[in-house]
Amino acid sequence: MKSATFEYIRAGSTAEACEALKQEGDSIKLIAGGQSLIPMMAMRLVRPAWLLDINEVSALKFITTSDDGHRNAVRIGACTRQSVVERDKALAERVPLLRQALGYVGHVQTRNRGTIGGSIAHADPCAELPLAAQILGASMILRSSSATRTVPAETFFAGPMTTATGADECLEEVRWPVWDERRTGSAFTEISTRHGDFAMVSAGAQIALGDDGRCVRASFGLGGVGQTPLAFPRLAQRLVGTQLEDEAVRSAAEDAAAESDPGSDLFATAAYRRHLARVLTARVIRAACEQARSKA
Repeated sequence: MKSATFEYIRAGSTAEACEALKQEGDSIKLIAGGQSLIPMMAMRLVRPAWLLDINEVSALKFITTSDDGHRNAVRIGACTRQSVVERDKALAERVPLLRQALGYVGHVQTRNRGTIGGSIAHADPCAELPLAAQILGASMILRSSSATRTVPAETFFAGPMTTATGADECLEEVRWPVWDERRTGSAFTEISTRHGDFAMVSAGAQIALGDDGRCVRASFGLGGVGQTPLAFPRLAQRLVGTQLEDEAVRSAAEDAAAESDPGSDLFATAAYRRHLARVLTARVIRAACEQARSKA
């Protein structure tokens, strides 16, 4: 299929992009990698009157891993290519869950074009990067022509392909918290019909252990089983103080599956997705725990 007609413009700076958004509002769409937008335009699921290319906005392409006022966070510009982030060794050490999630995003070719901000802003509830952002408690920096604001992941994702971004705002950067605990482990996995396809269910976890082997910090979540990626802070808090025994992990996984709200489609029933949610949650918690224990 072919897209509906549109006008193409190119921004040279973030200010130019924000001004265009202010002028055109809902009738304009930003494009960088285009890995989600172009297929939707081809199927005429979206019909923007204007397409604003932000590929030349260099201010949106960066990875900052040094202590620069955001000591416990890694800052990534919205237009940074996914493959660039995936290959960054310093970032992999500080935010390992992000790199693990990226390994499941599409294919090498799509990651060479796709951007970190594009996947986050698209907000597909089955996508890997929104789930990683939810689990880690990432913050999205939104900029308009008149102001900049910070929105946490828990309120940024408002529904399927829906975010808290205003019509006159663009996603400028994503800040990923860095866990300071020495014995920290993370894991990410998913089930799909083929490698690179949309996940039926995805799961991720990050666990920190104290010197006595007890859990001192935990976070985990699920994708593909709700209107947005899901994190379970209340259930994760129950793991704190435990040795992450089988019963504690099993209970957390069962409750996470019970709290999920999957749907049925051509690929899987809701019941099967809930089963996967339970199995994968337990799997990633155990894998993250084992990785943390290996750092004794």
